[in-house]
Amino acid sequence: MDSRSRRRVLIDDRSPASGAVERPVVAGPDDDVRGLKFRPSDGNVTEDQEPFMGIKVRRKASLHRDYKGDYIDVPSNQYLMKILQKQGEQSVLFADKVLKFTASGKMKRRILLITEFAIYIIDPETDTLKRRIALAAVDKICLSELSDNFFTIVIPTEYDILMASTRKTEIVTVLVEAFKSSSDYELEVVFSNRFAYNAGGEVIKEIQFEEVEGGVKTRILRKQE
Repeated sequence: MDSRSRRRVLIDDRSPASGAVERPVVAGPDDDVRGLKFRPSDGNVTEDQEPFMGIKVRRKASLHRDYKGDYIDVPSNQYLMKILQKQGEQSVLFADKVLKFTASGKMKRRILLITEFAIYIIDPETDTLKRRIALAAVDKICLSELSDNFFTIVIPTEYDILMASTRKTEIVTVLVEAFKSSSDYELEVVFSNRFAYNAGGEVIKEIQFEEVEGGVKTRILRKQE
């Protein structure tokens, strides 16, 4: 069993404010850095701690990948720091660029931030906070049983988010652990090669996964009323 360490970013409040569509698979001591601190999270993440229960077909690369947490150097981005400090966030568990799918089926590049209390979706081109979702509002995460990069975060009181990331395993693990740390509520992780999601604006879509020679074929369909 391999063990993997993940680093979390701590925010120091004393720092200064400043029809069918087929989609391709897209695929130590503390250090003070610009008012943030990096320190190892409590304990190592191992395979048996992950919420995959032997169902997920894992890529060989993902079985031996260290969990870094911050892949975009949050401390160097004044706008991200300002967002987090304004919301009173104390730490960043995960930060990376992802692909987000809109209700119309377009793919948009976004920054995904996960903290102990919320999920943030940010437009990296305009430095605009597009959405903040409290972790308490998340009902479950849906993903396939295959080695693709797609996952859906289900938010019943709003609308769901379909995203793709090569670090999907880490994202799901971080969210599950964040729920365990912040409440008695255990986040449900659902595995299915076909599931529906609310894409927004009363648009319900279904994503389908099929294992084919050389990879995974993915279809996104709009469900009929």
